[in-house]
Amino acid sequence: MTKQIKFFAFDFAGPAHLSAGIWKHPLDRGHEYKSVKYWVEYAKLLEKGCFDGIFFADNVGYHDVYNGSYEEALKDAAQFPANDPAYIIPAMAAATEHLGFGVTSSTAYDHPYSVARKFATLDHLTDGRVGWNVVTSYSDSAAKNLGSGTQRSHDDRYGHAEEFVDVVLKLLEGSWEDNAAVVDREKGIYIDPTRVHEIHHEGEHFKVPGIFMCEPSKQRTPVIFQAGGSSRGVALAAATAEAVFTNATSKAGLKKQVDNLRQQAAAAGRDPNHVAVVQMMTVVTGRTDEEAQQRYEEYKKLVSYDGAMARYSGWAGLDMSTFDPDVPLKHVKTNAGQTMVDLFSKMDPTKEWTPRDIAEYIGIGGTSPVIVGGPETVAKELQSWVDETGIDGFNLGNAIKFQDIKDFIDNVVPELQTRGLMRTGYDGSTLRENIFGQGNARLASDHPGAKYHKTSA
Repeated sequence: MTKQIKFFAFDFAGPAHLSAGIWKHPLDRGHEYKSVKYWVEYAKLLEKGCFDGIFFADNVGYHDVYNGSYEEALKDAAQFPANDPAYIIPAMAAATEHLGFGVTSSTAYDHPYSVARKFATLDHLTDGRVGWNVVTSYSDSAAKNLGSGTQRSHDDRYGHAEEFVDVVLKLLEGSWEDNAAVVDREKGIYIDPTRVHEIHHEGEHFKVPGIFMCEPSKQRTPVIFQAGGSSRGVALAAATAEAVFTNATSKAGLKKQVDNLRQQAAAAGRDPNHVAVVQMMTVVTGRTDEEAQQRYEEYKKLVSYDGAMARYSGWAGLDMSTFDPDVPLKHVKTNAGQTMVDLFSKMDPTKEWTPRDIAEYIGIGGTSPVIVGGPETVAKELQSWVDETGIDGFNLGNAIKFQDIKDFIDNVVPELQTRGLMRTGYDGSTLRENIFGQGNARLASDHPGAKYHKTSA
């Protein structure tokens, strides 16, 4: 039986995301990021293309590591400026019926009570189509502007995040019984007080004794996404994530990552099939291989070296201006994005990466692999990634905003559908059902949050 591939559009509520300098292309629409009409048009396009959803990355800090300044990041709009994507979601949801919405929200500078309320609200307003990407935040600029001024150590960030997620699960699953909102006009009772419960959480980082503010939504808990690639990040994903975004540079590295994740999920008492894995990928396509290659060559001419280095320096927590561009970057420890260092120093065992190599690689699509080709070429290559690594789908980035995804939908989606590799319509109504099948709107029974669930008698 042919396995259908899951597809999310990977985007950012700003003029540019991962690609460096490509915003200069005349077809790029990133400058429209401030317009809700743009995002509504984009949502309709994605639903027409039968995408599972759109996944919004987000930053609470900015890139100010390269040359000890945010100057190059500002010049190249390197994930900067950045609006809050959560405010876009209701408008996009109102214009669609099935498209899901993954939203990044950090555990570092917010409180689990407010995050639970935010996602319960979004799940209500989208009729069950929202997911939460759990991140711990890596940038010192965020710590300076939102926190104590000092970044937590890497492992401490994950210890804090583990408790954060646990509190959110208790609030969403354990405070309200399913039928607590009785809305009984005759008796004058809107909510039955006996069906709402305090959670009595008292831990190392948080004390949350009371009841939750929101009644249960269609999913109760948003689909939990996670993208951490470090050992602590993988452990958190194996324990609590329902979908994991990977960004390996090779199939061999990705397969090792997927196998490790699923082994850890099984060790945590979960069905490994209850953790979907979605690899980051950038596709440059056209009607033919030749047309796609021509576009790719156009993009390469626009790449900004400084813009690429501003991004990578911020991700890795390393000022790349201090490294010799042509000397391989060995494994180094950093309190910022350890995953971004390991990505190039460990993930691909066949290559030792220099800073110059990294800059050339991430100029188009960031750290994702790039597939260039016409419909048949792209479809075959995407299928090979799925078949050889065991992933469930892709988180598709872009070089030029809107147009690259439109090209994919116009050219590649029909080919994938003809091959039985992509859906031609939607079965379920929630994001969790999009990913795991109709009838799976709530957390799986083996998820740790399920033990908190309150069911009305």
